[in-house]
Amino acid sequence: MSLREQLREILPEILPANPAEPIKGTDLIQLVKYRLKQSYSDATLRYHFSIMCCDPSSPIAKVDQGQGYYRRQSGRANINSARHSVSPLQARFSGSLFDSAGSYADSAISRADQFCAIFQHYEETSGRFPFVFDTSFGADAPYENFWKCPDAVVVDWHVQAVDDDGPQITPELVAFKRNMGIEPFSMISTKLKLSVSQDSFREDFFQALSISRWAHRGQLVIAASIPDEQLVEHLRLLGTEYGIGIVTLGLDTQTLDDLPSAIEIQNMHPREKEALLAKITPRVITIPSASRHLSWAQLESVRRDNSDFDRLFSWVQRCLSDHRAYSQVEWVDLTDGTAACGTPDDCDAEAGEPCPNSSNVAAPPTIAVVKV
Repeated sequence: MSLREQLREILPEILPANPAEPIKGTDLIQLVKYRLKQSYSDATLRYHFSIMCCDPSSPIAKVDQGQGYYRRQSGRANINSARHSVSPLQARFSGSLFDSAGSYADSAISRADQFCAIFQHYEETSGRFPFVFDTSFGADAPYENFWKCPDAVVVDWHVQAVDDDGPQITPELVAFKRNMGIEPFSMISTKLKLSVSQDSFREDFFQALSISRWAHRGQLVIAASIPDEQLVEHLRLLGTEYGIGIVTLGLDTQTLDDLPSAIEIQNMHPREKEALLAKITPRVITIPSASRHLSWAQLESVRRDNSDFDRLFSWVQRCLSDHRAYSQVEWVDLTDGTAACGTPDDCDAEAGEPCPNSSNVAAPPTIAVVKV
């Protein structure tokens, strides 16, 4: 049994049901270790807690303010955390109209999570590095986040080389580009959607446009193919006019339902990834416009009060400092699981103690470091 499966069985018995009486992360780790069949590090468990907190179907949730975890209550409201890729018209009851609300939510969320995991592999095969925003679309997130925050940011390093240790960032090229006033990477703001329709495509497109105002480029990535050529033409005209890239991956509902879970997709071996990506039939409707400079004024306006942007730039800064193009998962492992902390208030430090994660949390000066 995998660690994730063990946690799904163990956590409901340990976690408190009342969010007002949460259990601290350090205490939860010790209780979980006692019940596990194998030995895992604190960092590994903390990382899995963080990932599972972003999965509305998992039993663990994190308190919105302060520190600690509690048992998630299942229900239809949990679909809010998948709203970024599931439009109301796309989330339908499976089978009978009398299916439970839980089934309704779980199916939509499962497909959204699977699509996100596949998208990450898809970008990585092209040598780009996706960074998924995992705190901007929770159940209590404001609706305006759909117009302010990307679902993911893809970083395309222009200064990387590959050796036996993986993708490396060449310091000499970074210095040269900075001297020339050129940024050493491109950031592509990405909106993910399971599908689009005649009723939803305008809102979907203009969300992709709105969230990309600060970035070098913007794109709308759609899981399902679009058989309606009139709809394709509408999107092509919009994408061409506003410079937004649009691509479909040919992953319909049945294909997603036949695939493994999102966590299994994330942990696939290289050959399994190849077999998975062979199921994708990409169709490029438009390509993004030529790269522009980052808009630091726009970025500061959306970064404020959003820890995902802080984490994004903390990741980029670590890549530049180590001269290594890390994936998001590698970066989280390097930061000993504290990268998901977000803000000092979210950590497990005792009252009056310094936050052990504070050195890993990006602040405005950190953003300025990567500015050229």
